[in-house]
Amino acid sequence: MNLPNIITALVNAQNQYDSHSYAECFTDNAVVFDEGKTYNGKPEIENWISEANNEYKTIMKPLNYNEKENILSAEISGTFPGSPAILKYHFELNNELIQSLKITG
Repeated sequence: MNLPNIITALVNAQNQYDSHSYAECFTDNAVVFDEGKTYNGKPEIENWISEANNEYKTIMKPLNYNEKENILSAEISGTFPGSPAILKYHFELNNELIQSLKITG
């Protein structure tokens, strides 16, 4: 699978539970939409992923990437009910960083 470098970096940061490196994959004014909540900017994104990592110990396994639409399908496993789950990560990229991310089921 041929992922953009920044998405590969995001997956690696997730799987190492490195919240700081995860947040660094985003632009300064990036937005994340997950489970009905919105997170704005790197500090909120870092706090969100740090809390999620501590609670769910999530591992991300890329399954498919749609280059035209910048959508990554991934198997997510962890300590949450219904694990593993297949989620879709809808990316908007800007200057080789993530400008927005929407996670859907």
